[in-house]
Amino acid sequence: MLKKELRKLFREKRNALAAAEKVKFDNLLLIQFQTVDLPMLNTVFSYWPIEENKEPNTHLFTDFLEFRSPGLRLVYPRIDSATDTMQAILVDDDTRFTRNHFNVYEPEKGEVITATDIDLVIVPLLAFDKQGYRVGYGKGYYDKFLADCREDCIKAGFSYFEPVGAIDDCHDFDVPLDLCITPQAVYVF
Repeated sequence: MLKKELRKLFREKRNALAAAEKVKFDNLLLIQFQTVDLPMLNTVFSYWPIEENKEPNTHLFTDFLEFRSPGLRLVYPRIDSATDTMQAILVDDDTRFTRNHFNVYEPEKGEVITATDIDLVIVPLLAFDKQGYRVGYGKGYYDKFLADCREDCIKAGFSYFEPVGAIDDCHDFDVPLDLCITPQAVYVF
């Protein structure tokens, strides 16, 4: 299927989830994530889930990572409109977040961390395929950012749904995931 078709289909599938079902799936995602043998992590890039989009609760995953690695640095995305790029901003318990024009919560201020300093990126997605390619929201910010990360940076996705066979319109600039977690399995690419 094409990205446009997958975007529509998986938005509909997410919107059809009842609140209790979503909570159950979030907990199953966390259980699956806890089985992954991760290296020592110093800096993790995450994102604030958009409630209206019924995105997986990334706070569960970052809380687990912080418990596992005390002193872990968390960074969140902020769009730089002047350069049409995404920056990684270091956050702490006092960081204030505001919604940008894409309805994404981003840190109001904070230290910019370079992509090469990040050990793991939690990448938003609507769908993914058996090769590790994903369908995001279509702006390309993550693919541009991931291209600047170190080769050993882990790119992880979380999906309530199993992978599709293939995304038919992947491009050379699309950066595949290293792993994707569903409530039923951990896919390693």
